Amino acid sequence: MKMTVRLWVILIAVITIFSGLMQIFRPSWVLSIIGAEVNDTSAHFFAIIGMFMALFGGLVLHALYSSMPNQAAILWASLQKLGAALAVGIGVIQGVFSFWAMGVAVFDLFSGLLFLYYLQHQRVYEVY
Repeated sequence: MKMTVRLWVILIAVITIFSGLMQIFRPSWVLSIIGAEVNDTSAHFFAIIGMFMALFGGLVLHALYSSMPNQAAILWASLQKLGAALAVGIGVIQGVFSFWAMGVAVFDLFSGLLFLYYLQHQRVYEVY
């Protein structure tokens, strides 16, 4: 029974990653399939939602196979922060957001890098 539930969790994580990637790379196509309004703003935000889906599907898979699931969570959270920084930066370049949104992008970039720095130092301390 326990293995069956684990397989379902793995399957759901893989589907979540796949559907998230589709939203990132083909947001307008997915929006049109589900009957939503398609414009630059809706496509941009739908792609951001897709990023979260893909990252958290990856987090679930990584945690299932990791000997250190807490580090897996921090790694994937750092990827989310870096992805958010990129998404907001692209939004500014494309005119979805004003220049002032770059403050959010810079904060997320700093956060993601700080999380990675933390992980690197956690690994060093755990070796000893």
